[in-house]
Amino acid sequence: MTVSTSTPQIARLSSALPYGLSLLLVPLSLASITWGGWWIATVPLAAWWLFIVLDTATAPNIDNQDPDTPTADLFWYRGLTMLWFPVQASLVIYALATVPAAPGFATHEKVLIFFGLGILSGTIGIVYAHELMHQKNRLERWLGDLLMTAVFYGHFRSEHLLVHHRYVGTPKDAVTARYNEGFHVFFPRVLRQSFGSALGAEAALLRRKGASPWARSNPFWRYAALQLIWLALAYALGGLAGVGLLAVCAFTAVWQLELVNYVEHYGLTREHLGGGKYEHTKPRHSWNSAHRATNWLLINLQRHSDHHYKPDRRFPLLQHHAEDEAPQLPHGYALMTICALIPPLWFRVMNPRVRAWRKRFYPHITDWSAYKAATNPMPR
Repeated sequence: MTVSTSTPQIARLSSALPYGLSLLLVPLSLASITWGGWWIATVPLAAWWLFIVLDTATAPNIDNQDPDTPTADLFWYRGLTMLWFPVQASLVIYALATVPAAPGFATHEKVLIFFGLGILSGTIGIVYAHELMHQKNRLERWLGDLLMTAVFYGHFRSEHLLVHHRYVGTPKDAVTARYNEGFHVFFPRVLRQSFGSALGAEAALLRRKGASPWARSNPFWRYAALQLIWLALAYALGGLAGVGLLAVCAFTAVWQLELVNYVEHYGLTREHLGGGKYEHTKPRHSWNSAHRATNWLLINLQRHSDHHYKPDRRFPLLQHHAEDEAPQLPHGYALMTICALIPPLWFRVMNPRVRAWRKRFYPHITDWSAYKAATNPMPR
């Protein structure tokens, strides 16, 4: 008796299907662009509240796939992330071609349509770009750049790979949210600091290679060119209104990204060993969550400790770490990012957890003043 060779592929497809729930946002976005009205509300409702409800209704997922699974067995997972750029780009181009001059839409409707596209581009597009930029495959890295430059945040790849992963949990990492730093202080600080740190990191890398920071190999030239193409496209399709609406989409996407960044490392710091040196990054330096539905939506981004341990490990192979190794959030990222928008609520929920984390992992540190750079003075 012979066994069909298609059976393993069918099994792999079925295991990958839940991650395809992100595609639900595509028809909702299309309906929003085409019909406006109450359809505009469906994208944020689905991206935020639907997955919070699903998190509540489903059991946490602490199962781990074999981390040595061959890449060939991850076809469906890789296909999902590689498909996203043409899908997102098509939606944005369609919106630019139809919405700015649409006589049936009020100005606020047009803005809200592109706000919804920003949620889609940030919640899905940037998370998929994050997965793609960590891979060694040239095509995947290019797709990551295309997704990031579509929201005018191309430098994120340089900042993330060269700065964040090296300096996470230290004052040198702009993206690590400090204890008592509210999101509304964190966000403008990151916008100011991350571009300069990314530019400096690429320049330093080129100098170590004996090249000038102005060399054509500097990826900032690519980021600028791709972003100019999007600007030109927006103007050609929608005029100045198109440029303004695309800016709404991009700003919303970046806001979504930095909300997640804020949650991922809030208040967690690596021990300073003296002389400007810090301990190695460990699972304890990222907030994690086993909430199943948000891990479907964010392709296991909540297994963030393992991502920092193995940055190029593909998302289905990221491992869950138990609470004695990696701190766990009380809810999934979907709900915690909403909580972060209300600083008094966020501090009430998270500050006791940060203090408990300090006592658990660093009982010998009694003075945390060295870890308070760029904080927002708020009550403990």
